Amino acid sequence: MSRSACLFLVASSLLAASAPSHASSALALAQKEGCLGCHAVATKIVGPAYQDVAAKYRGQPDAVATLVQHIREGGSGRWGDIPMPPQKQLSAAQAKQLATWVLGGAK
Repeated sequence: MSRSACLFLVASSLLAASAPSHASSALALAQKEGCLGCHAVATKIVGPAYQDVAAKYRGQPDAVATLVQHIREGGSGRWGDIPMPPQKQLSAAQAKQLATWVLGGAK
């Protein structure tokens, strides 16, 4: 195997290994903060499914910032009558981690 092929395989393996870490830490944060009491990946519970949120904001350049604001400030009327309470206990970095994860389909 050529040296460049070996380097490509090593780089690919490292990238693949790092992705689940981010996803698993975002999932752990969502579980810890109680997000999964109202949201699920693929089905509506009280709030919308994360996949539906990702689809609604797909292609919007400010989607992460918008979701960070919605997570931290809460709100109502975007997905129905039931309000989402503000999640002020989350830092901006934590809210961004969750928003990025949700917009990625919560995988």
